[in-house]
Amino acid sequence: MTTSPAVLVLEDGTRYVGRRYGAEGRTVGEAVFATGMSGYQETLTDPSYAGQIVVMTAPHIGNTGMNDDDPESRRIWVEGFVVRDPARRVSNHRATRSLDDDLEGQGIVGISGIDTRALTRRIRESGAMRAGIFSGADASLTDDEQLAIVRSSAEMTGRNLSAEVSVDHATVMPAEGPSIGRLAVLDLGVKESTLRQLAQRGFEVHVLPQSVTLDELRAIEPVAVFYSNGPGDPAASAAHVELLQGVLRDGLPFFGICFGNQLLGRALGFGTYKLPYGHRGINQPVLDKATGRIEITAHNHGFAVDAPLDGVVESPAGFGRVEVSHIGLNDQVVEGLRALDIPAFSVQYHPEAAAGPHDSTYLFDRFRDLVVARTSTQKASN
Repeated sequence: MTTSPAVLVLEDGTRYVGRRYGAEGRTVGEAVFATGMSGYQETLTDPSYAGQIVVMTAPHIGNTGMNDDDPESRRIWVEGFVVRDPARRVSNHRATRSLDDDLEGQGIVGISGIDTRALTRRIRESGAMRAGIFSGADASLTDDEQLAIVRSSAEMTGRNLSAEVSVDHATVMPAEGPSIGRLAVLDLGVKESTLRQLAQRGFEVHVLPQSVTLDELRAIEPVAVFYSNGPGDPAASAAHVELLQGVLRDGLPFFGICFGNQLLGRALGFGTYKLPYGHRGINQPVLDKATGRIEITAHNHGFAVDAPLDGVVESPAGFGRVEVSHIGLNDQVVEGLRALDIPAFSVQYHPEAAAGPHDSTYLFDRFRDLVVARTSTQKASN
């Protein structure tokens, strides 16, 4: 493990000096923190973290190494990685290599040995902000030069990152067991665990590029449509909103997770807004209003839907009655939507979270039941 110097610079000028961890060089992105004590491999390979420098609040990271079974996608997506005390040796029977091996091998610039608790407090107090990590020759740049690089980087607000993380051609995952039909999955940064959950419910999962048109989607004759998680600002995804409105008008059942929840909100006519520092971690309490049950959930979102928390309202876009189905108990953020006159619902959190918790996997069953009921009704009427 290297002892060469590195520095993390926030756009407000705050500096944290530590050691290089992972690849050498420079990187810039939005600094955010994740509160999970486990599941760092899933975090690193979650496409929703594209464009972000992730700070792990748990002090010891890397103990279980890396393996080929747990990645959520084809590569590491974070722009940078920040830990306090990286593991000096790997101690897990499933590990095939160390975390720093993967970070260096995939060119992910990181930093260790800094006070991540102080950095987390800074982000909580001031909000998520642009940041840069500098090591090697870039660590020798002047403070002003490093700060100028950070401040000239792109902000997350207004960014559309879907094309960067989506597949470029359609793929198919066979259903496990008897098939209930084809499911069109719009890949906005979908995770492998999501696809597995859907296939396990009997869907033949067709993963489609984010650029797919409504006619191309209709051509596969899906029984339902799913919008995945993903990075970026939902306000910058007008084409995906328009596509979803076409799906809703066709009467196809719809389920969305994370980014998919935000896009359903916009398709229904609600707005979205940027949270001060977002929700990221595996320990977030959410209230299911229908059951009164409180679920401990995994989150990764920096934007949220702006919709009334109480009562039933009319969709501003003309899709009938809508209600907020789930609420985040930490800050009263919309964590789910349910349309009452069309077969559509979504959640902001991650019921598929492979690293846990698994309180909310029933939502995939709810989606399957919705599709089966609609298919049965259509057959009965024909």
